[in-house]
Amino acid sequence: MTDAAFTEQRARELLAAAGAPLPAADAELLALGENAVFAAGGLVAKVGREASLLERARRELRIAAWLAESDIPAVRAAETEVLLADGHPVTLWHRLPAPERPARPADLAELLRLVHALPAPGFELPRRDLLGGVERWLRLAGDAIDPADADYLRERRDGFAAAAAALTPHLSPGPIHGDALPRNVHIGPDGPVLVDLETFAGDLREHDLVVTALSLDRYGLDPEEYHAFVHTYGWDVREWAGCAVLRGARETASCAWVAQHAPGNPAARAEFGRRVASLREGDPAVRWYPF
Repeated sequence: MTDAAFTEQRARELLAAAGAPLPAADAELLALGENAVFAAGGLVAKVGREASLLERARRELRIAAWLAESDIPAVRAAETEVLLADGHPVTLWHRLPAPERPARPADLAELLRLVHALPAPGFELPRRDLLGGVERWLRLAGDAIDPADADYLRERRDGFAAAAAALTPHLSPGPIHGDALPRNVHIGPDGPVLVDLETFAGDLREHDLVVTALSLDRYGLDPEEYHAFVHTYGWDVREWAGCAVLRGARETASCAWVAQHAPGNPAARAEFGRRVASLREGDPAVRWYPF
């Protein structure tokens, strides 16, 4: 169960209790979401919001070690074992240098080519369950959204889940990043580095490519940036017959994800309304805004 009181102060207390070699009181808070991310000196610590994230944290460390052995440019773990504090997982990472510039889609494509060329690791990767959080997000939305919209998204979820399970891929399935966005690429002095390894999965490689195609249509990505992404990767996922299915699944999940923020947040309610209306109307070009 989620720790409703997972505040910055609570996360600092857990960091101290874990015995991590960071000054819990003075470390810089970089992010506070599913993990509280702190940095000090050459280290970064990720404190999990809830105890149920323990297995995911362990898997992320195994993935980091595997990527290091495979010479994939990715964030490196500073410790191979998860620390625990009151059941919450804490992992330690080497801090990356300040970014040279913002990452672009072509930088992401360069890393995806490397990841997609990897064979399966010597441990099991989960499937990429895009739609697994839909019910929880709709439940958190409560009466801040129209129950008819919630039912509509549930129906879409079930339909796209069944359709996705029946897809015939163009690429050979295997390891994927799972959340392939430029924000998960860090441009260091030696080039692009992959970060945020929590969503690594073993599934259709097309999952990682549909994200950028959706960004072109929904989030205002410059067509030239998309062209550079396709050129660097070497294939345009829009040529694949199954693209619309994975796109529909991701849109459904993205719409439901915004819904959870609707209670008490007018901007989230407005964005949810924009998204669900465009899905109902079958208009794939309505602009969505990152939230």
